[in-house]
Formats: sequence, C-alpha cells, structure tokens
Amino acid sequence: MPVPVDRIAQKRGVKLRFEAFEGDLSGALYRADTGSTVLAVNDWHAEVRQRFTIAHELGHLQLHPDALFVDGFLARDGESSLAIKSEEIEANAFAAELLMPRQSVVTELNLAVEDGVGLDLKRVSARLATRFKVSEQAMQYRLVNLGIATSF
Repeated sequence: MPVPVDRIAQKRGVKLRFEAFEGDLSGALYRADTGSTVLAVNDWHAEVRQRFTIAHELGHLQLHPDALFVDGFLARDGESSLAIKSEEIEANAFAAELLMPRQSVVTELNLAVEDGVGLDLKRVSARLATRFKVSEQAMQYRLVNLGIATSF
C-alpha cells in the first residue's frame, strides 16, 4: 500500500491546497507566524508528482524548521529537482525515504523477482513505481541510491 502522504501532512497540522500554478512550480510551503502551515500543490501535475511534492515539502518542514524563506515560501520548482542546494538534496532524500522506504522497496523487489518479473530492472522499477505510487524516474533514482542498480 502506498504511503498516505496527504494524511501524514494533515496529521502534522498542514493544510493542503491544490491549485494551478504557472510554469514548473510544483508546490510551496508557507509557515505563518501563528503556527499554521499551508502546503500548496500544483494540481496540473500528475498524482505521482504531487505526492513527491508533498513529501518533499514535509521534508523541509521536518528538517529545516528554523530556515528563513522570502515571504515565508519555499518553492519546489525546477531548481529543487536539480538538487543543487543542500536543503533540496535533504528534502529529496526525505521524500524518497518517506514514499519508498528502504525495507519496503527491498521486500517488493524480492517479491517481483519471485513472481517471475526477473532481473530486468526497467520492468521491476515500473512495477515498483506503480506499487509505491511514484514516478518511474523517482523509483529508478531510489534503486540507484539504494545501490540496487547502477544506472537505467
């Protein structure tokens, strides 16, 4: 069962808002002085990308609680997907572990092999992506980062 990232956000007191954003903006995290937090997600993006955006922003909320952001916003956009800044690398790693926990990926990988999918990593990653409700690209990065694959 995929991780219910939206419910995790709500249990953390985060208000989710799905809105249409222009350009490649995936989401934004706003922390008000009152303590309330709003996470806006681009509803034009595919569900798998929305899920990763929510997990990524939860990573910022957890890992960077004292960080200063212009106007209180931290945007997930094209730059964050490049993972140039350390905060973005950390948030991406947090999101990957939240959505695709190491042990669950290994367990599902073993089941896929036992079910006859074989060792075709592209087929396996596609199956695991569906299982975890993430993009195939996210799953491929995860398999590489876990040392299961070297490239795709």
